Amino acid sequence: MSGVTGFELWWWVILPYLALATFVIGHIWRYRYDQFGWTSRSTELQEKRLLKWGSPIFHYGTFAAIAGHVIGILIPERWTHAIGIPEPAYRWFSAAAGTLAAVLIIVGVAFLAGRRLFVARVRATTSPVDWVALVLLAIVIVMGIAETVGIGLLGGGYDYRQSVALWFRGLFAGNPDVRPIAHAPFLYQLHATAAWAVIAVWPFSRLVHAWSAPVWYLWRPFVVYRSRSAARPNEPGTSGRRWRRIGVHY
Repeated sequence: MSGVTGFELWWWVILPYLALATFVIGHIWRYRYDQFGWTSRSTELQEKRLLKWGSPIFHYGTFAAIAGHVIGILIPERWTHAIGIPEPAYRWFSAAAGTLAAVLIIVGVAFLAGRRLFVARVRATTSPVDWVALVLLAIVIVMGIAETVGIGLLGGGYDYRQSVALWFRGLFAGNPDVRPIAHAPFLYQLHATAAWAVIAVWPFSRLVHAWSAPVWYLWRPFVVYRSRSAARPNEPGTSGRRWRRIGVHY
């Protein structure tokens, strides 16, 4: 690959593939040998008031941000052109929706990080690898907000769909082009690096609970409850059966 240094090849090709391999193999290992630990390790019993507000807000903002990444990075620009969406309109919509998602994430993180840092019982339940995952997620969130608001909304903008997106899709196509990401602004490079680090740490943290959403509830049969009038047993504690000698049939 001409014009690419060995460091750039290592950082933007080899490390992402190592992170993906760790992601897949780590989940397989975790599922086979640590199913009892495959949980969000809920701290609702330790603190409920802040969690009630922070968790939904954070997750809604995260879902919106993920949807924005799917549209902006995984879907080529020519596809949105083909359905009649001009690029200026897409950029304004992306900046507005991304800003809304950023606000939700900031508010949710304020609740969740506050309770994890300042509520001793919640802090005691956080493992070292969870702290690593949380710090990496914080970097990803801050960099994403800086890109969306600082560059996309308030700044001159940056066409990541013709740079970072090409490199990212090339990784999954088996033909990554390092030059777009290597010449991208530093914020985008740091954002991408932290995202790959999160992917590598994911299988070993409480983030695995993301794959345990009870989707099967959507098609499970209804649970039928039948009412029954209360009736006092003939003899309390025995439901009508009296003491009898061992071996005698009822």
